[in-house]
Amino acid sequence: MKKITLKINGMHCVSCAMTIDGDLEEYVSGVKSAKTNYAKQECEVAFDETKASVARITKQIKQTGYTSEITS
Repeated sequence: MKKITLKINGMHCVSCAMTIDGDLEEYVSGVKSAKTNYAKQECEVAFDETKASVARITKQIKQTGYTSEITS
């Protein structure tokens, strides 16, 4: 299990954070959990590297309507 933290750009409210979490967990196979913090503008994602990739995760965030960059 790998964990990454992403800086999220474009969120306007807590609902935005919930949407990102839900979309990552639903549409990206291998994502075990996504926890987006609106106040910090960050998302922590835990995923199985054999099923998901950072590129796929950031692509889904973009499809959801936000931009992201890896911080750790």
